[in-house]
Amino acid sequence: MRPEVRMARYIEGLERYRAGRLSCGEAAALLGISERHFRRLRDRYEAEGAEGLIDRRRGRVSGRRAAVDQIEFVVEQYRTRYWDFRVKHFHEALVAEHGFALGYTWTKAVLQSRGLVRVAAKRSAHRKKRPRRPLPGMMLFQDGSTHVWLAGQPALDLVVTLDDATSEIYSAILVEEEGTASSFLGLYEVVAAKGLFSSLYTDRGSHYFLTPAAGVRSTGCT
Repeated sequence: MRPEVRMARYIEGLERYRAGRLSCGEAAALLGISERHFRRLRDRYEAEGAEGLIDRRRGRVSGRRAAVDQIEFVVEQYRTRYWDFRVKHFHEALVAEHGFALGYTWTKAVLQSRGLVRVAAKRSAHRKKRPRRPLPGMMLFQDGSTHVWLAGQPALDLVVTLDDATSEIYSAILVEEEGTASSFLGLYEVVAAKGLFSSLYTDRGSHYFLTPAAGVRSTGCT
């Protein structure tokens, strides 16, 4: 896996952890690393930003150079051409005009690490991460992540379904776009292998929740 793609995956997992969407164990399982290694990455990310995630092992000079080049390109473009853009629009411009392949979260983290974009305030006490379920099967966690997972291929959505109690990954599916079909397929694989579960925890994706349009009264049905 290319160094810049690996870094993008790490930043995605770290940002979800910081937002309280994943526990330390869940984030580590999603990234395929140990909790100890994830905590080391978390501490370096907090101290140094995206640059702290660059592989520091000997014999990886070319990978380090590739990742540094990506960082310097993003910083230079923002400083000289897109300084008045919001991060979302800046990332869209990079993709459209420069064929940029890394994600929005990675781009935002790089700009924040250089002091070009303000870091959002940490969540308040009432939004601290919830406790895990005590036993396997009581709750599943399902989420999707968009990245260039396969070299030479366009970005795909990785839909992961794991157990909230143990962080064991029961299903991982690569699809062109996350949606109802991929969510049901993930749940089907879990039920076929592990049996029925008690509850499911997800984000507020439109394929999970119906958000009434403005001016439309809800019937109260679920």
